[in-house]
Amino acid sequence: MQYAQTARKYSNEFLNIGVDAAALAMSNTAVAATNDVNSVYWNPAGLVHLEDHALGLMHANYFANIAQYDYMAYASPIDEESAWGFSMIRFGVDDIMNTTNLIDNEGNIDYNRISLFSTADYGFTFSYARKLPVQGLQYGVNAKVIRRIIGDFANSWGFGFDIGIQMDRNDWQFGLMLRDITTTYNVWNIDEEAYQKIADAVPGQNQELPEDREITLPKAQLGIAKKFVIHYDYSILAATNLNMRFTETNDIISTDFVSIDPAVGLEFGYTDLVFLRAGVGNFQKITQLDQSTSVGFQPNIGLGFQYKGIHVDYALTDLGNQSTALYSNIFSLKVDLGIFRK
Repeated sequence: MQYAQTARKYSNEFLNIGVDAAALAMSNTAVAATNDVNSVYWNPAGLVHLEDHALGLMHANYFANIAQYDYMAYASPIDEESAWGFSMIRFGVDDIMNTTNLIDNEGNIDYNRISLFSTADYGFTFSYARKLPVQGLQYGVNAKVIRRIIGDFANSWGFGFDIGIQMDRNDWQFGLMLRDITTTYNVWNIDEEAYQKIADAVPGQNQELPEDREITLPKAQLGIAKKFVIHYDYSILAATNLNMRFTETNDIISTDFVSIDPAVGLEFGYTDLVFLRAGVGNFQKITQLDQSTSVGFQPNIGLGFQYKGIHVDYALTDLGNQSTALYSNIFSLKVDLGIFRK
């Protein structure tokens, strides 16, 4: 049995879900304004704004609690001009029943032969950011290592890079994030014997091994943000993104060269203590049963609280599963670790 020689063009989609309930509530419009530990994910250039060590955490359930999505990040300044960070994402389904050995060699069903396994995707990101000689201009680079495991059946390693830029001009913030800039490759190692047991379960189906290579094509995100202060105590942060894939999709702006999905987010703040957030994005052209076309979109809302370097955020959002109306409750935490030295 030979491996298929063609490579899939889409992979590692778990890395596109997003992190931080604050950003998710604003429909992921964080590329220009991100300036904390979660810049590791949204735009590493934002790490230069850190003043001390910081930690970010998030947990969410996925697909009616079947899958678990976990995120952890740590970042710290190196000096006044640069910073570094690290993050880990795990998206997994645990305790899946393996029934490939349910029937013994004599044709008897033996439930004691059922075992459990997990399938999980891991993303490890190492980030570096630095200010440029031009005032208000900074860049960041991510080096990504991807590990994907499907029980004992298959596993893969992948590697890729992201590049981010931010610029501040007259209280306006601009950001550009180029994901998988060199394309990201995953190379699979498949247990042929284990896979054959699955293939033989349905005679005549799935007899060929899947592709042993996956390619994640480059994507770009262009963001603009501005914060307005009203009577000292009140603030409004307005942000927008243009999310671009260099292929034709169902996005409302789609050509053979690029497809663009716009998103808009707002954050209302009171004394930098309480925040109310909302956003709308994921504008898609949807083909109905009668072949007519409509435009679908995804609204999100959220709340946030900040006190002495501790940020607790909540979002009500359709996490990852953006084609339906099933919404997820997401909580995240950010901690400025410098508070423990004061």
